[in-house]
Amino acid sequence: MSNTLRNPASLFVLLLGAVGVAVTLYAWHLPPFRTSVETTDNAYVRGYVTVISPQLSGYVAEVAVQDFQAVRQGDLIARIDDRIFAQKLAQAEATRDGQKATLANSFQEEKSADAAIGTATAEVASARAELEKAQSDWDRSQRLATTGVVTETVIEANRYNLALAQAGVTKAEAAVEVARQKVATILGTRASLQASVAGAESAVQLAEIDLRNTRIVAPQDGHVGEVGARLGQYVSAGSQLTTLVPDDVWVIANFKETQLDGLKPGQPVEFTVDALGGMALKGHIERFSPATGSEFSVIKTDNATGNFTKIAQRVATRISVDPGQELLSRLSPGMSVVVRVDKLSETDVPAPGNL
Repeated sequence: MSNTLRNPASLFVLLLGAVGVAVTLYAWHLPPFRTSVETTDNAYVRGYVTVISPQLSGYVAEVAVQDFQAVRQGDLIARIDDRIFAQKLAQAEATRDGQKATLANSFQEEKSADAAIGTATAEVASARAELEKAQSDWDRSQRLATTGVVTETVIEANRYNLALAQAGVTKAEAAVEVARQKVATILGTRASLQASVAGAESAVQLAEIDLRNTRIVAPQDGHVGEVGARLGQYVSAGSQLTTLVPDDVWVIANFKETQLDGLKPGQPVEFTVDALGGMALKGHIERFSPATGSEFSVIKTDNATGNFTKIAQRVATRISVDPGQELLSRLSPGMSVVVRVDKLSETDVPAPGNL
């Protein structure tokens, strides 16, 4: 053993082996190099990327933005030729006005029918008065006929007048019933006319919506991506014109399951961004994924067959970025980051969710 230690070559090999063991222990955070700081470079900046698409088909009449331009909510991104939709709106409005005129005419007809009922009712009263007079003349002629005071001609005339008065009352009463039936008919068709007006109003509103939808605007503040729309291009409903990336960003860090012990929502986090030259930003753990990444994969592995090799699974962890940092505006979805969390640190902000 002493000869081995005196040999420089053997001593170099021993030192090299000791360094290798130390490096291995340090890399795997094994004693005596165990640390409370957990690190992962399997982390990325995430954000909402909204695909901007038209709801209508047509030719692009205007493209109002350029690649990567900042926009505010409501700013025009593109406009589809609206001439056809404007004419459809005018047609729907004309149909609605016609239906409203028909409905208004129905109310006027009802008033006329009510007036006709009043006139017919008055004629019934007049006919009944005539009938009472004719009945009185007939009764008097019948009484005088026994005495021979009235002639047969007068009696026949009174009989005729009585029959004529009775027919007049029947005719007047029938006229009242006809007028009432006309009012009933008008009221019966009123509901159909009102439904037609409501349908025409809905058609106008739909035409107005289509006309407004020819203007494709930004749903919120952010930056547009690469603009694919071209002036004069025919686009279909749902086709992608561009994308919108809002300013709201966060970090998704995929920790190994062996690193999760001691991590809690609300703990402070420090992460460096590759694209910013390793500059550090701060954040806090928000919540953990309810399952490992393998559970969300389309094709799941079957560990029940063949040889099994245990592989540490990863759990996605959402990390919020603290506001007010100078570099926050330079973060973009997709950037790679390196996340560091001290498991001994206390939570300093309330955070929902548990592992």
